[in-house]
Amino acid sequence: MSSLAERFAVVQTQIAQAAQEAGRNPAEITLVAATKTRTAQEIQAAIALGITVCGENRVQELCQKLDEFAYDKAKVHFIGRLQTNKVKDLVGRVDCIESVDSLRLLDAIADRAEKLGAVQDVMLQVNLAGELQKGGISPAELPVLARAVDGCPSVRLVGLMNVAPFPQFADSNMENFQKMRHFFVDIIPKIVNNRNSISCLSMGMSADFSDAIRCGATHIRVGTALFGNRN
Repeated sequence: MSSLAERFAVVQTQIAQAAQEAGRNPAEITLVAATKTRTAQEIQAAIALGITVCGENRVQELCQKLDEFAYDKAKVHFIGRLQTNKVKDLVGRVDCIESVDSLRLLDAIADRAEKLGAVQDVMLQVNLAGELQKGGISPAELPVLARAVDGCPSVRLVGLMNVAPFPQFADSNMENFQKMRHFFVDIIPKIVNNRNSISCLSMGMSADFSDAIRCGATHIRVGTALFGNRN
């Protein structure tokens, strides 16, 4: 059975290989450790190895781990589906909410951040495959939501996020990732507020992050490949 350190080294090698194949600098890629169900001890061990960003899917679990200082010395991104009644538990406590997928959710985040006197970083989640069980807006809705962020002084748009279908075979999500890269490049000049800084494209997970990197991902969300199978 491989150790966390060994799995981390393998993932780093795969990141470097994919980046080099795409003519990119591996330093451009941020490895977001997907920490759902992982203990505070496991998370701290990953941070000690060099993980700088942790991604959590569930609000209650994230808040519990914050209380346990599980993410100490790392940034925290929320990467799961978010209900508006849970916004108050996250805004001002996480570095980025990656899964904004409606005007209603955006308004709730903006209102909470304004009350706290904070500016909350967000990404807009795009659902290219139209999977009903996953969050995300359609490509047609993206410009509208992006322009809405432009009008929220308490929210800063930093990028786009995508959860692709589980890959059925090698390269099966390449088209999905390539389309996301197109939307990412296309949306940048449409945001005129200098407060926003669209530099993050979060896509790719344990089974397909190399393909995502080849298509321009700046953030990959990796859980199983890093921590091993969940109990």
